[in-house]
Amino acid sequence: MAVRSVAVFCGSKNGKDPIYAQHTAELGKLLAANNIRAVYGGGNVGIMGLIADSVMQAGGAVSGVIPQVLVEWERQHTGITELFVVNNMHERKKMMYDLSDAAIILPGGFGTLDELFEMITWNQLSIHDKHIFILNSNGFYDHLIAHISRMQEEGFLYEAATQRLRYASDPETIISMITAD
Repeated sequence: MAVRSVAVFCGSKNGKDPIYAQHTAELGKLLAANNIRAVYGGGNVGIMGLIADSVMQAGGAVSGVIPQVLVEWERQHTGITELFVVNNMHERKKMMYDLSDAAIILPGGFGTLDELFEMITWNQLSIHDKHIFILNSNGFYDHLIAHISRMQEEGFLYEAATQRLRYASDPETIISMITAD
């Protein structure tokens, strides 16, 4: 199945390492160049805002989904292709899943991890079968990747994590994996 849109889950802050913003901007340009719509959290702050800006500046399309409660906090983005304001976080995640063919996880905080683990859980329960790609910029997710391997080694996973979860350390590799599916 050709990937026409990807959900991008990421932080509403920039983080300390400039590589996070650099990789986010590169990814946005690559998504636009490959005609892949970005579906993201709808805000204009942090690397969340940067992914939208970089896709739009490169001539791509962006769909934002933001819950009403975060309109002021994450400041809804007004310069994207389309913006959906929903009632709550659950509606946000559901709509983002529905609008996308795959997901990319960039550095972020608790919300990003919540979105990652909900997608993995939905895969496990056969609610969807979308591939999930983790952009491990400068080893940001090394500890999490090691923990997921430990969960598998200890017999807590129903299938190998690599069945649906793939890792890469740069945006070009992520795009190569997505377009190869």
